[in-house]
Amino acid sequence: MPQQSVTDRHADAQAGRAPGTRAWLSNLFAAIAERGRRSAPVGASALDRLDYAKLLATSLVSERGEASGAAIAQELLSVLAALTRDQRALFFTYLGDGFSPDPAMLIKAAEQYIATPNAEAAAKLAASAEPPRQELLRRMNMAPGGTAALIALRRELLGQRAINPAQKRLDADLRHLFSSWFNRGFLELRRIDWQTPAAILEKLIAYEAVHEIQDWQDLRRRLAPDRRCFGFFHPALPGEPLIFVEVALVQGLAGSVTALLERDQDEAAQRAGAAAADTAIFYSISNCQDGLRGISFGNLLIKQVVEELRGELPNLRHFSTLSPVPGFRAWLEGTHGAAVLAEIFAPEVAEATRTGLAATQNAAQLEAAATLRPVLLQLCARYLTGTASYWRIDPVAKFHLGNGARLERINWMANPTPRGYQESYGIMVNYLYDLAAIEENHEDFTRDGHVHRSPSVEALLKPPVQAVEKQGLVRRMRLG
Repeated sequence: MPQQSVTDRHADAQAGRAPGTRAWLSNLFAAIAERGRRSAPVGASALDRLDYAKLLATSLVSERGEASGAAIAQELLSVLAALTRDQRALFFTYLGDGFSPDPAMLIKAAEQYIATPNAEAAAKLAASAEPPRQELLRRMNMAPGGTAALIALRRELLGQRAINPAQKRLDADLRHLFSSWFNRGFLELRRIDWQTPAAILEKLIAYEAVHEIQDWQDLRRRLAPDRRCFGFFHPALPGEPLIFVEVALVQGLAGSVTALLERDQDEAAQRAGAAAADTAIFYSISNCQDGLRGISFGNLLIKQVVEELRGELPNLRHFSTLSPVPGFRAWLEGTHGAAVLAEIFAPEVAEATRTGLAATQNAAQLEAAATLRPVLLQLCARYLTGTASYWRIDPVAKFHLGNGARLERINWMANPTPRGYQESYGIMVNYLYDLAAIEENHEDFTRDGHVHRSPSVEALLKPPVQAVEKQGLVRRMRLG
């Protein structure tokens, strides 16, 4: 047996497989594909590469032999990789325009179901309605590295400036198949620590999407004894995290990401902090594969990580996030935000707010304009709990509230970095996962849009100061 790589050995050990299993499977599939070349219509080098790719796709969807099918799939992926970006876009359109259900067969199956609406007729109707394009994609997945190649294909498809109707059909089929291939039954939760292979740690640095990892020392701090990191992996992509979450073990709710990212190197203090912690703060969740956009892993990841942490650290009582509010500033500067500002504040206060914000260029200047703080906190509370008539929910809020979390606290100047200031004037939010109330909160939010919130958030939603106090606030804002 060929020597197995460190990554392969780690993947086999993590999955509970005998050493060398993954490498053996890869070699087997490669051998099948190579043998199949003898009977496969490959090697038509005289054809234009795009036409050759189309020929391979047509041959693959009609091929019945396993070996020759694997060979064609491998050849097709190789040809696609050699096409230009524009050629691949044309190929995407070709797949979306062709390989659709046979209209005559679909009509016949529908008529049979209408005449005899039983399970057998329903199964025939479903089979007739499925586009052959999905079977083509399944067969492309047979090639070594097929799953990764299809994810890359969809990433490029979604990265185009505009997607035509044919390409939208292709995307819908890819998303449908990925939803099955990447369901929870195939996902493996792994803890990521300083002993994890360097190739995976490098990908954490590359994929971190919320709080940039500056260097290896920064990464080591995030994997310290009072921190945790977990990721979902898939057998077809053993060295590629699909999503990962970073967790801080602290006492009480964290109100500033700066403190969570400080580079404390005292390992004894870190271990003591983990032992004394009563709260787990989920401070960063990053999706790693753009080609899997729309396939939700975060909900499953948080719930499973909560169970892992409860088993490891029985002292933990609270599970919360410290989350960005990436849409707040854009909302406030837009039509909807301006309407809410005018709705809940006197004209003088609204004008002073606009003037004050226009005069600030960074978090330090905003912090100095202290009178803006109560106004922005009230506006953020409205943004996160408002009705659909004048706002669109923040994507991070929608994720956590949809998972059943409660809007617990809105934190002033929790992220004073340039990105934090640009997104939300430095404001961050705690979403609390109360395990006893998750299901009720989820149902209320998905059914009625109701946002469960704490008394501190409720207080921010009360009518602002009275008229006399408003005038005083305006004077203070102008002086500030």
